[in-house]
Amino acid sequence: MQRVKLDHVDRSILADLQEDGRMTNVELAKRAGISAPPCLRRVRALEEAGFIRGYHAEVDALALGYHVSVFAHVGLNSQAEADLKAFESLVHDWPEVRECHMLAGETDFLLKVVAHDWDHYQQFLTTKLTAAPNVAHVKSALAIRTGKMEPGVPVERDPVEV
Repeated sequence: MQRVKLDHVDRSILADLQEDGRMTNVELAKRAGISAPPCLRRVRALEEAGFIRGYHAEVDALALGYHVSVFAHVGLNSQAEADLKAFESLVHDWPEVRECHMLAGETDFLLKVVAHDWDHYQQFLTTKLTAAPNVAHVKSALAIRTGKMEPGVPVERDPVEV
């Protein structure tokens, strides 16, 4: 990834695309205050530099029958780097796991797991997660509702220089 210094136009482009990834280049350019061709060049440069990693649709879990979201706090028997990477690799192949975060502290990993219902989650828990090599313990926290879910990161359009 090449190092790029972001100006206010780049930050505007990032903020607008993060809010609406389907925005046309013409609309994006208009919002950024530039014409379409340089806007497209800037978007390509931001992609190549790694600031934009991809484009995704936000899919409604309930509409697809996923009525349960669980945060699983996973502790491992060993925190050797090879064991941590092996667990991450295993989790990568489980479609129910939508997020996997390695943490510092009592919990080694926090997984966000979706399931059709509680029985489906329990089946995942007993046949995959707790059966996985090196897993010492799992604490499950059922999500009751989501009060906020913002993708990405805050993008300051005009950051304050310090």
